[in-house]
Amino acid sequence: MPAFSLALSEDQTTLQKWLHEFAADVIRPAAAEWDEKEETPWPVIQDAAKAGIYSLDFFAEAWRDESGISLPLIMEELFWGDAGIGLSLVGTTLGAAGILSNGTLDQIGEWIPQCFGTENDVKLAALAVSEPNAGSDVSSMKTTAVYDEARDEWVLNGVKTWITNGGIADVHVVVAAVDPALKARGQASFVVGPEFKGKGLAQGQKFKKHGIRASHTSEVILDDLRLPGSALLGEKPRLDERLARARERAAALARGESVQSARQKGGQAAMATFESSRPAVGAQAVGIARAAYEYALDYAGRREQFGRPIVQNQGIAFMLADMKTALDASRLLVWRAAWMGKNNIPFTAGEGSMSKLYAGETAVQVTEKAIQILGGNGYTRDYPVERWHRDAKIYTIFEGTSEIQRLIISRAISGHQIP
Repeated sequence: MPAFSLALSEDQTTLQKWLHEFAADVIRPAAAEWDEKEETPWPVIQDAAKAGIYSLDFFAEAWRDESGISLPLIMEELFWGDAGIGLSLVGTTLGAAGILSNGTLDQIGEWIPQCFGTENDVKLAALAVSEPNAGSDVSSMKTTAVYDEARDEWVLNGVKTWITNGGIADVHVVVAAVDPALKARGQASFVVGPEFKGKGLAQGQKFKKHGIRASHTSEVILDDLRLPGSALLGEKPRLDERLARARERAAALARGESVQSARQKGGQAAMATFESSRPAVGAQAVGIARAAYEYALDYAGRREQFGRPIVQNQGIAFMLADMKTALDASRLLVWRAAWMGKNNIPFTAGEGSMSKLYAGETAVQVTEKAIQILGGNGYTRDYPVERWHRDAKIYTIFEGTSEIQRLIISRAISGHQIP
């Protein structure tokens, strides 16, 4: 296990510099255009693929970094460029992660390369979990997957919502309830290839959003979608075994056995998986906050009022000091959680949620202060800080709201099942 260190390796420093140049030269000049269009920035994705950034090899290499820091570095630099375009570049990793977490080795080898395609034939992937009435409460999922044993097929029905790349993706990973009575423990994941678009899988409403507008977000409609038995991620005998344990757990609770005893029978590793992914989301928020802080600092040094730069006014200087302090604290929480997750160190105090919570709220606060420092200019679309503020808000909502993060942390530190 590598020791936790704040010193970047030579490879990480090179990676950071390379990505920063791409973000500055390619992403930022295109950001306002694609925000206004509210469309997927295909030319930028193509440029990233040709540069080797949008590729399986690139993200796989980052994932292999034993320090866990390379992935947050990538996220921060890309989202420093622009959050909407950044999410268009990394949204595919959500689907790929769903395959990696649940699939067999053969499924991983078959499907993850199809998520990205090649530099000459770019593909997208999507992870479809959220539903109209099952956002933070995934146990309320209504999408069902029914096994047709005679035909060795799964039949999926339901509506997914708020799905990044939903409907336009070549590969969809769909989470559905196999045994709804078991709530979250009765769910499984399925991989849906491009041949099923229009044959049981269709795009529903595309959402017009407040921020991250270059990232495609829509509903995914599943209407008697018939998939081969092999579309189940993982093996069916293992699913049957897991469902049997979950049913035994439910029966144990009904008999009045302790929650701890029932947990041992049922097994539940989902929370640990979610916790491990949250630092990467926090790093995206850090990138947005850093962009706003740097812009406001530069503006305050150049903008003069009453015969001197406004940075010499204590009110402005103190705001910048608070912005920088919160920004650095956010990055430290993200790096700590990323290192812990990569090295299988338990999140005994909800450290993954801490990083996402603090970084997300910091991004909102820092971008708001940046608008204040720019004054009227900050409120116009002639300057990027209003866009960064719109982009930042989603980080207190998606991938677990701030309230859900606080719930996870409070349960972890108190040892009590806080409702």
